Amino acid sequence: MSRDVRPATVDDVWAVHRVARESWHAAYDDVLGPETVADVVDEWYAFGDLESSIATATDRDDAAFLVATDPPAASPASEPDCYGFAHAVPWPEDESVAFLARLYVRPTTWNEGVGTALLEALERAFTAEFDRLRLAVLAANDIGISFYESRGFERVATRQSDLAAGLEEHVYEKPVSVEE
Repeated sequence: MSRDVRPATVDDVWAVHRVARESWHAAYDDVLGPETVADVVDEWYAFGDLESSIATATDRDDAAFLVATDPPAASPASEPDCYGFAHAVPWPEDESVAFLARLYVRPTTWNEGVGTALLEALERAFTAEFDRLRLAVLAANDIGISFYESRGFERVATRQSDLAAGLEEHVYEKPVSVEE
């Protein structure tokens, strides 16, 4: 199914928050519990913080906040539906690395190419800016790990997560390149 990947606007904040809530509950309820997931989403995806992240990414060449929606012609009379989003910024300790801070897709559209379309758009946007793309994913997120490994990411480290005591996260990297 075709999806339009475009830069997010502040008008997308509600949709991004909804996608975050749905995907976090699907991926982490069994690991963290539904109440903790709801609290994390409310804190990490607060509307004001999302507006700020989108505005900052819009103003910079080395950051991006993208959404995947219906193509414009598919929903001319209504708002396009948001299926996923991705947010990347420079890695603070290494200016040759972009940090994929967020990439989430509505669970009802997992395995439909939405995450791949977002990731490929980020890579195209960052080819001139960065050598590598880095991310951290909870070690218990089998769906996320499978997705990233299938897209060429390699695990480079494992560390304790700041999210909760006893949780580990894996750090993954891949070269930024666009396949022809």
